[in-house]
Amino acid sequence: MVELGYTLSSEEHGPTDLVNHAVSAEEHGFDFASISDHFHPWIGQQGHAPFVWSTLGGIAAATDDLDVGVGVTCPIIRYPPALLAQATATVAKMFEDSDQQFYFGVGTGENLNEHVLGDHWPPHRVRLDMLEEAVDVIRKLWTGEMVSHHGDHYTVENARLFTLPDENPPLCVSAYGEQTARHAADFGDGFWSVGPQDVVETFEEEGGEGPKFSQLTVCYADDEDEAVETAYEYWPNSLLPGQLATELATPKFFEQACQMVEKEDVREADSIVTDPDPQTHVESVQEFIDAGYDHVYVHQIGAEQERAMEFYEENVLPEFR
Repeated sequence: MVELGYTLSSEEHGPTDLVNHAVSAEEHGFDFASISDHFHPWIGQQGHAPFVWSTLGGIAAATDDLDVGVGVTCPIIRYPPALLAQATATVAKMFEDSDQQFYFGVGTGENLNEHVLGDHWPPHRVRLDMLEEAVDVIRKLWTGEMVSHHGDHYTVENARLFTLPDENPPLCVSAYGEQTARHAADFGDGFWSVGPQDVVETFEEEGGEGPKFSQLTVCYADDEDEAVETAYEYWPNSLLPGQLATELATPKFFEQACQMVEKEDVREADSIVTDPDPQTHVESVQEFIDAGYDHVYVHQIGAEQERAMEFYEENVLPEFR
């Protein structure tokens, strides 16, 4: 049975709006929400990047039935893993107190967010090793025991968490390539991606278990031209090729790179749904399900959040109930 969720886009909305969007998503029948964790937006036009852990506290207090996940956090450079262990334990406890599930998605990150403290931006193979050690540190601290850890990348001395949930949140590892998907199967409690990435098959073939999340990006409007215009203005970064998204260091660099994206590229892109036909959206969700995902969440680009939720409540969610 698939669960359908909604994206709380921290790059496009302030913290109070994100809390309100979570409340609306619950009211419109979505099963869960996924919130992004960035220090910067990709481009200046998006306009926001609130601290996700503060926002999550507001969401936990304002919702009753909505499960929530962070999709995803990089626990290796900007955040030390011991601090994230405390943050996630606190948030998980807040959701647990109202019988909601919290999911913790982790990945190897992007230079855009992780360089801000002046740390070196290592190659992917090193970041993947750092991620596995960071997850190990977080899980040790989630036991509630006194922890000292002296590893290749992290040191923790005499640390103990006193506020813990009764059950640890599923720790879902993000992957876009086969190498990372194999690692995700080794140490993740689930899988996280964007788009119907076929590496979810690698995750399962390597013995990976747990929930499998992926994001469907849409821009719903009554008219497709309006949707294309909005997506082109606020989300051209999703059409950048190759590894640019992980390597560029500032929103200004992303803006320069996005000059290679044309408006017609948005209209023709498989990665952004701009067609207002409900059947197109239903088929897009089904594509994710067919690929193997059991948690599919919808990212509506732009300001028309309520409009998109109403459209999905009326036309898409009933097809999967």
